[in-house]
Amino acid sequence: MGNVHARQYRKMPDVELCFFDRRPERASAFAERWSAKPVASVEEVIAQSDVVDVCLPTDMHYEAGMKAIAAGRPVFMEKPLAIDLKTACELVEAADKANVVLMAGQVVRYFPEFAAGHQVVTSGGIGTPAAARTRRGGPAPTGASDWFMDHRRSGGVLLDLAIHDFDWLRWTLGEVKHLYSRSVGASTGSGPDYALTTLTFENGCVAHVESTWMDPSGFRTTFEVAGSGGLIEFDSRSAPALRTNVADGTKAETPSAAEDDPYYGELRGFLDAVVNGTPAPVTGEDGLRALAISLAAIESAQTGRVSVPARQF
Repeated sequence: MGNVHARQYRKMPDVELCFFDRRPERASAFAERWSAKPVASVEEVIAQSDVVDVCLPTDMHYEAGMKAIAAGRPVFMEKPLAIDLKTACELVEAADKANVVLMAGQVVRYFPEFAAGHQVVTSGGIGTPAAARTRRGGPAPTGASDWFMDHRRSGGVLLDLAIHDFDWLRWTLGEVKHLYSRSVGASTGSGPDYALTTLTFENGCVAHVESTWMDPSGFRTTFEVAGSGGLIEFDSRSAPALRTNVADGTKAETPSAAEDDPYYGELRGFLDAVVNGTPAPVTGEDGLRALAISLAAIESAQTGRVSVPARQF
């Protein structure tokens, strides 16, 4: 995610980058690729920066985030906010007390199809929502030292991946009343993961969320929402795209301006909130509520029982 974010920051003339990576060979390549200044520690990044973007493994979010907030730095925290609700709540409380912006990296809100779908549903374009279905995933990610496959560090597919859909559904349909989930990772605690989660919302709508790290055919996202007045649907494999085929693989590209990239949109939104003194587009509380749904899904998958997401923090 550091590379993903750096690619967008490089499009912004008002941004200069410094960074820390404990692996010297990776640091050298990152510095050259993004014209970024390497420094010797997380503390030096914080000292030399106006804002801090945390792209570490999930179990390391809390420590880095708290150090940055204690230094008075606004923080963009890649999702999820933290590995558990206790530390996530402490991050949000610390940011509120220090009066600094804390933004959760729920980037799916910025993808044009998902943003349009949200607008259609919330504006009544399909009447009263009754049922929704999402699907997200592809092959298993790895990361440094294979950290994604250690569910104690990543939370598995329900925390690292499904949280995108949980956040979008909550943003679009409202609060979750209760849920039921089953997953491969609930029994293994490590390795590739797959999960199915059924959520019932306070408004009576039901959603089915499929999340997978076990699809070798490539990454794919889909959603549909059915209501009393119609249905909307999206499938990333059916969306028009420009495909470039080269020796090292096939890349799908959508002809668009730099600022149309969803990652650009969320990071620019964060920086503008800091500069203008306005709330983050995706607040710390938004991040907390998405995290609560993911953790409830993990609890349900582990216990085999219906679970209720935490609502009080």
